[in-house]
Amino acid sequence: MLSYILSFLPLSDQKEASLVNQAWYYAAQSALQETDVRYIIPVAYASLTSIKSLSRRQVSCVSLTSMDSSSDTSNVLQSISYFLGPHLHSLSLRGGTLTEASFIELITSCPRLQVLDLSGCNSLFMSGMLLDQPETVQQVREALANLQELNLANLRCLADASFNRLSGCAPRLERLSLAHCHITFDPHHNLSAQRASSAILSFHNILYFLKERASHLVALDLRGTNLPPTALQALGQVVGLHLQELTLRGCRDISTEAVAALCHQQQGLTSLDLSGCSELADGALLAVSQGLRGLRHLRMEKLQRLTDAGFTALHWLRELRSLDVAECCLVSGRELAKALGFPKGPPPHLTSLRLAYCSLLKDKSVISLAQGLGSSLKVLDLSSCVSLTNSSLLAISASLPQLTVLHLAWCKEITDSGLLGLVDPGEKKDKGPKLSRNFGDMGFFLPQLPPEPLAPSQETPKQLTPSLLMLRALQELDLTACSKLTDTSLAQVLKFPSLKRLSLSLLLELTDTGLVAVARGCPSLEHLALSHCSRLSDRGWVQAANFWKRLQHLNLSSCNQLTEQTLVTIGKACRQLTVLDVSMCQGISMAAVRHFQAQLPHVTCVQSRFVGGLT
Repeated sequence: MLSYILSFLPLSDQKEASLVNQAWYYAAQSALQETDVRYIIPVAYASLTSIKSLSRRQVSCVSLTSMDSSSDTSNVLQSISYFLGPHLHSLSLRGGTLTEASFIELITSCPRLQVLDLSGCNSLFMSGMLLDQPETVQQVREALANLQELNLANLRCLADASFNRLSGCAPRLERLSLAHCHITFDPHHNLSAQRASSAILSFHNILYFLKERASHLVALDLRGTNLPPTALQALGQVVGLHLQELTLRGCRDISTEAVAALCHQQQGLTSLDLSGCSELADGALLAVSQGLRGLRHLRMEKLQRLTDAGFTALHWLRELRSLDVAECCLVSGRELAKALGFPKGPPPHLTSLRLAYCSLLKDKSVISLAQGLGSSLKVLDLSSCVSLTNSSLLAISASLPQLTVLHLAWCKEITDSGLLGLVDPGEKKDKGPKLSRNFGDMGFFLPQLPPEPLAPSQETPKQLTPSLLMLRALQELDLTACSKLTDTSLAQVLKFPSLKRLSLSLLLELTDTGLVAVARGCPSLEHLALSHCSRLSDRGWVQAANFWKRLQHLNLSSCNQLTEQTLVTIGKACRQLTVLDVSMCQGISMAAVRHFQAQLPHVTCVQSRFVGGLT
C-alpha cells in the first residue's frame, strides 16, 4: 500500500520519503521501479557495490558513463551483464569507449532489451568489423529480437556494412536515429551495384533499409545530415512507409516544395521537427497545416523567412499538442492568435507554446493567446520577447491556471506591479515599437509625446488584478534579466511550494531580503540560477540555505560579495548538490573551492573560472 501511495509523488519527493526509515526506503524503491526511472551508473570500481544492490530492485533502465578501455571498465561491464542484464529494457552507452568483445558480451546478456543507445560510440565502428562473425551475429540477433529503438547518432565511422549487420539483428525495429551521421547523397548511384560499402554510409543504403522495414518503422531522426530535397522526396515515396515521427532539424537545404510533397506522401505524421531548415518559408507551414491534420507536435524554430502569413491555416491542426516557433524573428503573433481562435477555438489539447526570441510579439497577441488557451496550456516560453509589458503578465496570471513552465527571460519591461497584479487603469496595453536585441527589428521611430499630467482629482489609484500567485501549478520559472524587478515583488509573489527550477540571474536589485523570502516560499527548488546578482552576500545565504535541502544545481557566477563562508554554508545545508558554478566570484579563492570539493565528493561539477579575480 505504501509503495502504491508513493508512486503518485514526484521523483524528488520519493527520494525524500526513502530517507524516513528502512520500510519507507524499500517502499520508495518499489515505487521508483514502477515509474521507469533511468539510473546513471559511472563505469568505475566504486560502482560495483551499487550494481549488486540495483539487481535486487530489478532495475530496467540504465545509462553507463565514463567508459574506456581499462580493466575497471571491463570488470564493471561484466558485473552489469551478470546482475542487471536479464532485467534491462533500456540501455544507453552514449559516448562510451569500449571494445567490440565487451559490447558483444554485454548485449548478449540482455535478452529483454527494447531500447539501445550507441550514439557517439565511435570505437565500436572504427574497424568496420563489428558483427562480422556469423556465430556472433546469431547471438546478438537472439538478444536483440525485441529491440524497438536504436540510436546511432554522431557516429562518424558508421558505414553501410556495419549498419546493415547491426540493424539486421533487430527485426522489430520501430525507431531509428542517424542524427549527425556522415551520410553521402550520390544522385548517380547505381541501385543495382553493390550497396553495402565498408567505408561510407550512403543514403541509397538507408533507402533500401527503409523499403525493407517500411511496415514496422514509425520514427526516423535525420537531424544534421544535410538531407537534400531530392532525398526527402525519395524517402516520402517509399511504398508502405507510414512514419509517425520525423526529425529533420538543421537540414538547411530542404525546400518548401519538398516539405509539401512530404506532407502529401506521409499524412500520418504526428510529430515533425523542421527547426533550422533555413530555406523554408510560409509555404512550408501552410503545407504542414493543410496536409498533416493529425499532427500533434510541430517544431519550426530558427526559420528566418517565416512570417505571420504562414499561420493562416494553422486552425486545421486540431490535434496539436505542442508548437515551437522560437527565433522566428518575423513572427508577431497576430495571425497565430487568430488561427488558434478560429473557427472552432484553439486545439483542445495544446499544452506547450514556445515563442522565444520573437521580438515582434506584442501584448495584444499574448493577451489573445492566453485567453484562448487558458484551459489547456501548461508550457509557455516568451523569453526575449522584449516588447512585452505587465499587460501580458497580467493576462497570463489571470487566464492560464494550469501553467507549469513559464519563461520570461529578458522581458525587461515587466515590473513589480506586473508580478503583484497591480495595474494602472490608464496604462496603455501596447506602447508601440521598441528597439530589441534582434537587429532585424531595429529602425528609427518618431518620438512619442509624453501624456498630459492629470489633475490631482483625476488621478486613479492602481487596481488589484490576479498576480503571478494564481499560477499554483508552476514548477519552472525563468525571470532572467527582468531588470526592473526588486525585492518588493519577489518576496511577496515567489511562494510556490512545488517550484523545481528558478532563474533570477541578472536581477541587480535582488538583495539578501529577497533571497531569504524566496527560500521560504520555494523550498522544493532543485535548480537555481542567481548569476550576476551582485547584491547577495554571505549573510543572506546563512539564512536561505537551510530551506533548500533538495538543491542539486546552483549557479552563483559573478556574485562578487560572496566569500568562502557561503561555500561552507552551502556545503552543510545543501547535501544533494551535484553542480555548482562560482565562476568570476571575486571573493572566493581557488583554495576554498578545492576545500569545498574535498568536503563534498558527490558534487560532480564545480565551475570555478576566474575565481578570486584571477585572469
